[in-house]
Amino acid sequence: MILQSVDEAIRAVLFLKEKESLLFLEAASEMIANCYQRGGKILIAGNGGSLCDAMHFAEELTGQFRTKRAALGAIALSDPGHLTCVANDMGFESVFSRGIEALGKPGDIFIALTTSGNSENLRRACLMAKELELQTIAFLGKTGGKMKGIADLEWIVSGFPFSDRIQEAHMAAIHIIIEAIEAKIFADVTC
Repeated sequence: MILQSVDEAIRAVLFLKEKESLLFLEAASEMIANCYQRGGKILIAGNGGSLCDAMHFAEELTGQFRTKRAALGAIALSDPGHLTCVANDMGFESVFSRGIEALGKPGDIFIALTTSGNSENLRRACLMAKELELQTIAFLGKTGGKMKGIADLEWIVSGFPFSDRIQEAHMAAIHIIIEAIEAKIFADVTC
């Protein structure tokens, strides 16, 4: 069983070598680097483990990844006061779209992380982001679900029935994208 799980984890990471994955990694890093060079910021959201991944993504940008460099603006929509207020008063499906409405500006980027693609709160957030003229990126899984085709740029990690392997591929992609962003923006950081 353990060896089978190791093989599945390796297959998840190898998914990043697929042509569509490589094109996504390049396009996402370019889109985000351009956003930063224009003075924009990144808003990131997900549910459960994907919210933890969103927070990790944000802290690698606002803190530092591999080398000391200037901070990059990123916010994970994870504030418990906001989430519980909006969920209680407006419904859980509005927690992220309300955050986008409050914090998003034209030229910013909203990134949705969902292993099923069926999270209504992320679908609504993506639509709100587009309405407010933010660019959108979606990290999806399985078939892409209801989110498929909504974001400006999307990546679907297919072929895995469970979220864990999809999240492993998502996290590897996040690290690769951050490394590429640093290389694009900061001359002293190389990929």
